[in-house]
Amino acid sequence: MPEVPLATPSLLRRVSAGAVLEFMRLSAAVTVTEVMEATGLTRATAIAVCEDLKDRRWIRELENQRAFGDYQKGRPARRFELNARAGVVLGLDIGYFKVTVVVSDLRGDTLAKSSLPFDVADLTAEQRIRFIDELAMTALEEAAARPDQVLAACAGVAAPVDRRGDVLATQEFWGLFDIDLRASLKELRGWTVLLENDANLAALGDRWLGAAAGVDDVVVILASERLGSGVIDGGRLLHGSRGSAGELAFLDLVQGVGDTYGIAHLARTWAAEAVARDAETSLRALAGTGAEAEDVFAAAAEGDAVAQDILARLADRMARVIGTVATMYNPELVVIGGAVANSAGVLLEPITARLPDYTATPPRIAVSPLGDAMVTVGAVRAALDYVEKNSLDLELAPLP
Repeated sequence: MPEVPLATPSLLRRVSAGAVLEFMRLSAAVTVTEVMEATGLTRATAIAVCEDLKDRRWIRELENQRAFGDYQKGRPARRFELNARAGVVLGLDIGYFKVTVVVSDLRGDTLAKSSLPFDVADLTAEQRIRFIDELAMTALEEAAARPDQVLAACAGVAAPVDRRGDVLATQEFWGLFDIDLRASLKELRGWTVLLENDANLAALGDRWLGAAAGVDDVVVILASERLGSGVIDGGRLLHGSRGSAGELAFLDLVQGVGDTYGIAHLARTWAAEAVARDAETSLRALAGTGAEAEDVFAAAAEGDAVAQDILARLADRMARVIGTVATMYNPELVVIGGAVANSAGVLLEPITARLPDYTATPPRIAVSPLGDAMVTVGAVRAALDYVEKNSLDLELAPLP
């Protein structure tokens, strides 16, 4: 059994500080009484933690003013608020072809975003790290933030990542993301970098600000070009022994699925095949540039028979995928995410209708409102969680 850490005064102090910072991230100005009610701390401990965090510049005390409901007579209640610009965090989505960097304040509000494709696909690890670093510096400059103000960064990659933050490089494609990013950015910038699977971060992001907000048992499926999933069970992200708990390679063995191609890829491919065989369809007008998923869904809504057939095939395929996932993990909710989610709402009804054919425990189905920002949203949340948990061990950058 893993060794359980002793509840030392130092540990209790860090836990208390993290709880207070988390509450303040979600709140406006708060009183000590409200801190006590939200965290369960005693008044003496709540006051001590607030004083400590104020001295360290994590929070600010507001000028005394009357707080309705907090007192009847005497001195106005002391009020505190998070110093949201005490530092920043970075959320990164590192794909094979493109990198996106988001700079966020300590409330999770986006200050800047930079996204660029790699110059060429076949870059060395050193070239990829240099590209990522330069893009991060561009985003920081846009956010009017200095590199020494970065308290943590979290990066999502399209490969399994274990609990220690190590990439599982047992497949050639996964190995492309094993570039020693954490050590490199630590050496270059002094940053603490957390590494996580992109679908896992999508699950964290959607549970924070998306369709799965407040749901403890949810599977989020990134469904655009390739299918991948993040699994949250009982409010906790599942990794498995080597980080591959949400991998969907087993779909190769599922009847009626057979691979991990996503909705956007298949809609585009099946539309091109229909045009190539001279099927009568309005999608032919898009033959020059290629019909994307949103074009197929729009054509289906207008009564195009070919597009409606593609929609039906996609719905049946996704029902088989979700049915298999539901049988394995028994989630309350499955969220379809990624860029395709912006147009995939039309699939919800036919998927839901087919689900009972493929699982005895059909979950609710939703599409994420976060679109292709799911991974960076989850990365920001993971970085904020790290900062709050380790606030008393982190040193804020000096004031300019």
